[in-house]
Amino acid sequence: MAFDDNFLWGGATAANQYEGGYLEGGKGLSTADVMTNGAVDQPRRVTWKNPTTGETGSTPFGFGASNRQVPEGTEPAVLDGEYYPSHTATDFYHHYQEDIKLMGEMGFKVFRLSMNWARIFPNGDDAQPNEEGLQFYDNVFDECKKYNIEPLVTLSHYETPLHLAIKYNGWADRKLIDLFVKYATTVIKRYKGKVHYYLTFNEINMIEMSGYMGGGIINATEQTKAQGAHNQFVASALTVRAAHKIDPSVQVGQMLAYGPLYALTADPNDQLKAQVDMQNTYFYADVQTGGHYPAYRIKKYERDGIKLDDNPEDYELLAHYPADFLSFSCYGSSTVTTHDVDGKDGGNFVTGVKNPYLKTNAWGWATDPQILRIALNNLYDRYHKPLWIVENGIGWADKITADHKIHDDYRIEYLQQNIASMRDAVTIDGVDLMGYTMWGCIDLVSAGTGEMRKRYGFVYVDRDDKGEGTLNRYPKDSFYWYKKVIANNGEDLSN
Repeated sequence: MAFDDNFLWGGATAANQYEGGYLEGGKGLSTADVMTNGAVDQPRRVTWKNPTTGETGSTPFGFGASNRQVPEGTEPAVLDGEYYPSHTATDFYHHYQEDIKLMGEMGFKVFRLSMNWARIFPNGDDAQPNEEGLQFYDNVFDECKKYNIEPLVTLSHYETPLHLAIKYNGWADRKLIDLFVKYATTVIKRYKGKVHYYLTFNEINMIEMSGYMGGGIINATEQTKAQGAHNQFVASALTVRAAHKIDPSVQVGQMLAYGPLYALTADPNDQLKAQVDMQNTYFYADVQTGGHYPAYRIKKYERDGIKLDDNPEDYELLAHYPADFLSFSCYGSSTVTTHDVDGKDGGNFVTGVKNPYLKTNAWGWATDPQILRIALNNLYDRYHKPLWIVENGIGWADKITADHKIHDDYRIEYLQQNIASMRDAVTIDGVDLMGYTMWGCIDLVSAGTGEMRKRYGFVYVDRDDKGEGTLNRYPKDSFYWYKKVIANNGEDLSN
């Protein structure tokens, strides 16, 4: 048997890339709602307005724009004439029944989705939750139950209520701890018996690459990002404590962006660089799953002059209420060197130099056939907690035929290699793996570039980079392949 009978096969999405309905049902604006589209060579932008002078403009934000700030005196705002992909995305808000039925047809055991905080608390600090928003997710979870699909809910996935970003500079302020715990507690109580798995912050380490996307930090510095991460750690621990009290059957996990890091050469300097660079990722799991600040990060903060607004109770909470399991995204590996070499990787979160042993696609993504086995062993050996792969997939410019067929053999090939690697980690190495949710199971907007043409899903959605199209859904070849894989529990990965 390749996987346990309880193994949770499924797919994953995020509200800001998929849900749409950005001002429907009482929802407030989120930080994602003022981000424009972009391209592989054009960063997404945050649009802004000066409320005093009326001046408007935009500033590039996104992954890699780690310390970007909007001009002094301005606030992020929706402007006429700009295109914001999150406003409609691929419209799960109006298509949730159709989409969940397609997931049921594939045989999904689990559907990872995120809730939009601003749909529940439109401003983030409202006295009472928005009942219409709560009811929407009730409807979604009830629909999942029809097909015996377990929801895996991310509470914060690259969006913060815009009001909190403007008023407090997002997670840079400790006030967001209590506001988030109020939101999380409201949700966990409301969906008791319907939802048994939660993730607090999507790819929590991405706050380091984009303080705005990861933490709603409009004016990002190394100091505000470090404080934002600390505040999220504390909020996560408090959410674990609250969830266990509300419903002991609920599990709350961490979500980490993870990719194995290789040294290009056997030069000890390259090996050391790979080790030190990897600490930037492990730090977030060492705290949220491991329960403590590692010495290497404490020393780094001392060198950089970073001083946290903290207290002894914070560290007691981290130690006593770590994540119940560690979930992670894993798309590709990175290769680093201290030597001058040609060939820079691009696309998604992959940085460093080109790995000569791997093939890449148009966005610079390299397919690494051993990636998940390496990742799973690294994380299991370090944390000794159950793992869950909650994002893995490949973006591609899918072509649709006149009769609505999508022949995505490249996606099948990518998944064949990745699932085989994951299977080896379980069957050969004995890693405790809870499930696998392929990223973007229904086509959605790319977080990194804001594009539609970089598609991930098993289901094609008729929507383009300008927001035009019917939004009709069409299964791809990979849809039927994945259906077969789930049915045989990963034993047979052939076409």
